[in-house]
Amino acid sequence: MSKTHFGYQSVDEAEKAGKVAEVFHSVASKYDVMNDLMSFGLHRLWKKVTIARAQVRPGQRVLDIAGGTGDLAAAFAHSAGWGQNPDAQVWLSDINASMLGVGRDRLLDQGLVIPCVQFDAEKIPFPNNHFDVVTVAFGLRNMTHKELALSEMRRIIKPGGRVLVLEFSKPDAFLQPIYDVYSFKVLPWLGEKIAQDAQSYQYLAESIRMHPDADTLKEMMLEVGFDEVDTHRMSGGIVALHIGIKY
Repeated sequence: MSKTHFGYQSVDEAEKAGKVAEVFHSVASKYDVMNDLMSFGLHRLWKKVTIARAQVRPGQRVLDIAGGTGDLAAAFAHSAGWGQNPDAQVWLSDINASMLGVGRDRLLDQGLVIPCVQFDAEKIPFPNNHFDVVTVAFGLRNMTHKELALSEMRRIIKPGGRVLVLEFSKPDAFLQPIYDVYSFKVLPWLGEKIAQDAQSYQYLAESIRMHPDADTLKEMMLEVGFDEVDTHRMSGGIVALHIGIKY
């Protein structure tokens, strides 16, 4: 059986999804609190940039993959005119039921009754050329076959549509020593103190290191058929936003 990585561990491909699921079942209830603490609130700025770059217009169809607690989906629902514009579609999706449940409840608390669907991004249950915009924020690195998931995202966007991938990347060299100490010392400590789960946050730090850097991810997206890929590195390269366009 083929092997893949789960953080720094080598595991059977068939095992990875289950191991990732265990991590997110564990952290779901503290996900937003931990994101604020881990990023000093910067994740909100990174997501605002992604929302702005998505350029969602009234009446458009939008899918947020690995949408977690629903912050992107909520913004897109307002931009698309969900509930007022009959053409608007906004979907929140996640492979993890615990995360999807938290996101659904958060959206309901805001009065947003948008459809929520659980699926594996490597097998997206929507037809070709269906969406105007597809987003995935901090989810791609957890997928076993990233190329397959990216290909599926390209398949379901219309010509002229865009896929936005917001993900951790490789920081500039001067930041690397500080980033390493923070990732492998501070993050697990925060995970233990706040979420009572140091191991999951150790995995998250390792998964970031195993994810392709910005240039490699751009090439990967071009190889699966995107006609153009724009890359925007932020915060010294700690994160990167890739925008894949289909002609």
